[in-house]
Amino acid sequence: MISKQMSDALNKHMNLELYSAHLYLAMSSCSNDLGLKGAANWFFVQYREEMIHFMKFYGYLTDQGVVISLNASEAVPNQYKSLLEMMQNTLVHEQLITSCINELSEQAVREKDYASQIFLQWFVTEQIEEENNDRDLIAKLKLVGDNGHGILMIDGEMGQRVFVVPPGSVLAV
Repeated sequence: MISKQMSDALNKHMNLELYSAHLYLAMSSCSNDLGLKGAANWFFVQYREEMIHFMKFYGYLTDQGVVISLNASEAVPNQYKSLLEMMQNTLVHEQLITSCINELSEQAVREKDYASQIFLQWFVTEQIEEENNDRDLIAKLKLVGDNGHGILMIDGEMGQRVFVVPPGSVLAV
């Protein structure tokens, strides 16, 4: 049985995953506006992944008998000057998510909530990948600086990203 404190914390994080999805959808739109169709694709795939994360939390909470609470989402930033700025903001946001996942994991350990520990382990691993991908793109963007050809090459690389539905996902948006 999941504690009220744990279910509240997981529900709060579920709403943060929804915010993340909205953030990346806005970045996709901004990338389109900057003429970076590959980056727009990359952020749209990121949006879809965040929706999967949201639904994983939803499914876990409802499986635990919790009635979820959806909070009104605050407006997300949607004006960026460059792809580098978007990626730097993405990394900062993913570091926040990592911190939150780690705090949830610590709480699950303290409460001896073994089911939540197992559930959260997938997200711990996922965050390593998320931050690593962001750091790689930031390094490439810093390397090319303001060189338009370099930015377009990175944009082309970002355009190759494909959304893959994780096995057992409850939603394939």
